[in-house]
Amino acid sequence: MPRLVASGSRDDTFSDFKIALKSRKDRYIAMLIDSEDPVQNPEKPWGHLRKRDGWDRPDRSDDEDILLMMTCMETWIALDREALREYYNKRGKIQESALPPLSGIEGRHRHDVQNGLMQATRNTTQPYAKGKVSFELVGMLNPDVLEEHLVAFQRMKRILDEKLQGRVKNDTS
Repeated sequence: MPRLVASGSRDDTFSDFKIALKSRKDRYIAMLIDSEDPVQNPEKPWGHLRKRDGWDRPDRSDDEDILLMMTCMETWIALDREALREYYNKRGKIQESALPPLSGIEGRHRHDVQNGLMQATRNTTQPYAKGKVSFELVGMLNPDVLEEHLVAFQRMKRILDEKLQGRVKNDTS
């Protein structure tokens, strides 16, 4: 089964990823991280991370080891309006008109998406914030909705399906 490890800051996540790669053996190790800015080519995330963060690709890594949330985790949250309504149903009414349009959402600046979520939930008893609220919401998201609208999510699903199917076949042979 896949395992997620929250590493903290962006640089801490990259550091933990490099350490994990050193003991990789036959395991698939990936780094799931916000792109922070729009991405020119989602299939070449190392190019984006090099340009944006100055990160060099470790020797034992390739583009399939990087799974980007474009431009941020809040893009996923803002996209699944049904999950937002369900989460906020008992906390007050969200103002959906403050959320960014679904069309082209992965190309929007992260601050626009984050601010839209905060504005849409500002009159609820638990306005959107990173941390507990954001992780609870991510756990409620419908992967079918994300896959329908998000190129980066489609890529992540394709890669994980390939990597995990290969592991299942190897484990049962």
